[in-house]
Amino acid sequence: MTLKQTMISLDAMDDGYVTGEKVKTLFAGYADVSVEVQKVTGEKGSTDFIKIVIPGTEGKSKGGSVPTLGIVGRLGGIGARPSRIGLVSDADGAVAAVASALKLADMQVKGDRLKGDVIVTTHICPNAPTRPHEPVDFMDSPVDIGAMNAHEVLPEMDAVLSIDTTKGNRVINHKGFAISPTVKEGYILRVSEDLLRIMEMTTGLLPVTFPITMQDITPYGNDLYHINSILQPAVATSAPVVGVAVTAQSVVPGCGTGASHEIDIAAAVRFAVEVAKEVTNGTCAFYNPDEYDRIVKLYGSMKVLQTAGHA
Repeated sequence: MTLKQTMISLDAMDDGYVTGEKVKTLFAGYADVSVEVQKVTGEKGSTDFIKIVIPGTEGKSKGGSVPTLGIVGRLGGIGARPSRIGLVSDADGAVAAVASALKLADMQVKGDRLKGDVIVTTHICPNAPTRPHEPVDFMDSPVDIGAMNAHEVLPEMDAVLSIDTTKGNRVINHKGFAISPTVKEGYILRVSEDLLRIMEMTTGLLPVTFPITMQDITPYGNDLYHINSILQPAVATSAPVVGVAVTAQSVVPGCGTGASHEIDIAAAVRFAVEVAKEVTNGTCAFYNPDEYDRIVKLYGSMKVLQTAGHA
């Protein structure tokens, strides 16, 4: 169902000369899909941010009111050239995001249009730097996390799936993908029952979740340990955010090459597409609004965790 789009996306990005404009050409045959590319330069180089909008029949882009799902492909870079040759493990988030957009675009031309808009964002950088991290090195990014969130986490998104390679740790010992609890405005809420149901359906297996801590949902740059950047979108929005981690049983560095597994990425893509169908149809909730209102009434706002704090 989604392996074709995953392979197309992988093939396009496994290229030392790939750019956002080259990825944009993958959508040339889809008249209703809009794609924007913007090159941004930081202290460590440049990257091409890409925004893909698959409009819904009753979505905001057409003046409707149906909720919009955001799918963010989170990563440092798709390559670590010249120190590493080839596509790095960290690329999985970008590959999955673009493959999700390709599948949704293909569905449209075949008559399967969603009610609400889906906005897919990620960035394309084939020569990103690396940085030390425990237990294995991470990919770094040419631009800082603030710039990434500004281009990838958009006000129109009513709920966000953040897809990120999450293999450089010892707390997820599962090959495939796993989902996080919902994060909203500094609160780590319970895992969505709807997302667990969709994961069971799309994988045919028991659902797999992964633990996160309060420091994981704080902004980068505060000298606290983060499992990775998978939940950094949560610091930039009031919308609920769920991490979709492409995972491994062993510890794999984000800058490792030959470590992207097509079947695992395609499984995450299939999950994201089904979530898009249900969120825009009103049959999938990332959190319980009444429960959220209750916890805020009892314990107050936790929005301070979306800031740099008092340092």
